Amino acid sequence: MTRRLLALALAAALRAEEPLVVIVNPASGVTRLTRAEVTGIFMGRTRHLPSGLVALPVEQVEPEGLRARFYGLLAGLTLTQVQAYWARLYFSGQAQPPRQAGNAEETLRVVGANRGAVGFVEQGQVDRRVKAVLVLEGKVEP
Repeated sequence: MTRRLLALALAAALRAEEPLVVIVNPASGVTRLTRAEVTGIFMGRTRHLPSGLVALPVEQVEPEGLRARFYGLLAGLTLTQVQAYWARLYFSGQAQPPRQAGNAEETLRVVGANRGAVGFVEQGQVDRRVKAVLVLEGKVEP
């Protein structure tokens, strides 16, 4: 029983360090995005993909901590900083925050169904419905 618990804990720890991948719809006309382009899209500063399509950013909120890890790796921001940023923009009427998806499957479904959608999932979750355009690796400091 102890070995099994250790194996499960190790698997969870390794999974937590899996790289995050920014994904787009294969029909978007986008083959690669830079960190600056993705930051602009997810922070509401850029409203279009490089291909000209209107961007639809999609945040995955489960498992817990994934969204915080995404913003930490992408822009060096904490989730609290991102939420405060969006509160200012939203209440001033300047922009809408990214659409939220409950989990990886929902993110894949939304991105796969919308040509302008941009989302993120763990690298091992990418499938043929989407195209990976940026890999985010590393550790986020607390």
